[in-house]
Amino acid sequence: MKIVAIIPARYASTRFPGKPLARLVDRPMIQHVYERVLKSPVISKAVVATDSEDIARCVEGFGGQVLMTSPEHRCGTERIAEAAGLLRLADQDIVVNIQGDQPLLAPPVIEELVKPLLLNGDLPMSTVATLFRREEEVFDPNRVKVVVDRQGRAIYFSRSPIPYFRPPGTKPRYLRHIGIYAYRRWALEEFVSLAEGELEAAEKLEQLRALENGWPLAVVITRYECPEVDTPEDLAYVEGLLKETTPTQ
Repeated sequence: MKIVAIIPARYASTRFPGKPLARLVDRPMIQHVYERVLKSPVISKAVVATDSEDIARCVEGFGGQVLMTSPEHRCGTERIAEAAGLLRLADQDIVVNIQGDQPLLAPPVIEELVKPLLLNGDLPMSTVATLFRREEEVFDPNRVKVVVDRQGRAIYFSRSPIPYFRPPGTKPRYLRHIGIYAYRRWALEEFVSLAEGELEAAEKLEQLRALENGWPLAVVITRYECPEVDTPEDLAYVEGLLKETTPTQ
């Protein structure tokens, strides 16, 4: 069984056009992501899936592997499904979907992500969450929240703060969803064939499609933060963190 990481990357982004090529410290963001993925010992292969010639040239320029995919895809999951087909992966192979806007991805998180699928052959997909470090982010709609049941399965994802806290009582823990996923190849193919649901359309959160169709979705709680870059302001924040952790020459 193979565990393959596919990084979907598109140039046209509403909030941040050209985001994968934005430079962080000394190299483009997509290179940071790619190199961190390859540091995970569970990954047998990593590729970038894109419809942008500029992104493809960038990836090839730093020695990465790239697959050109259709410009008609509505989301990154459709793009990685096409890429998984081009790679001729087997039904039980695991496809790891790593977003191209996570330059601080901690490689151990990938091993944590795939573990539920390795332990349970019937589980279709898994994802990751972490505790919020900054309380103000709980109210940021760009930071997705998740609640889980006692078996570690997702109950709901939302851009709003969930669960709602009504004092008096014990303040709940707030979990921030980290937008990486592991799918079995067969589950990935089935997922992209499902129609968009009412909740997904309302929240603009694709993972709700799995819950609306009754899929068990394992959520691994990690200690790593892995901040994403959604806006140019996020880029400045992440660059500051990179500078703090990058040794000076």
